[in-house]
Amino acid sequence: MPRAPLSLRGRALGYLARREHSRAELATKLRRFLQPEDDLEALLDDFEQRGWLSEARLVQAVLDAPARRGAARVLHDLRRRGVEPALIEAARRPLLDGELDAARSLWGRRFGRPALDAADRARQIRFLRYRGFAPATIERVLREAGDAARLDPAPDDEPA
Repeated sequence: MPRAPLSLRGRALGYLARREHSRAELATKLRRFLQPEDDLEALLDDFEQRGWLSEARLVQAVLDAPARRGAARVLHDLRRRGVEPALIEAARRPLLDGELDAARSLWGRRFGRPALDAADRARQIRFLRYRGFAPATIERVLREAGDAARLDPAPDDEPA
């Protein structure tokens, strides 16, 4: 027996059960399912009032997620998702504070060794830049990696 189509409310609950959404993002997803009798704004207002839809919770979930992207990329994603500008601004400082550690960790998992030549260095820069890390952060991570390699030579590099 075929199932009855989901109501707008049911669809919205399904989306929110999977992950946090901004109001604008959820509205965009639901618009294509609107029926003449549906009031999308009233539904979203009800969800916000009940605490089921919260942009503050969305931003906190992004901040609590493993840091695999730089501050610029995360902030861009929040803007793209339609999060309130004040919430995005509040998230900026924690993201910037943790960016260097996130870049070090990501670089270490992906490369774990200093660049061998200019082409390898460019590849490492592109990797980190694509993920939204600031140029100054990338330069510091690569410089620290190079400094560590010079201070701790491999056993083959020791003089006899």
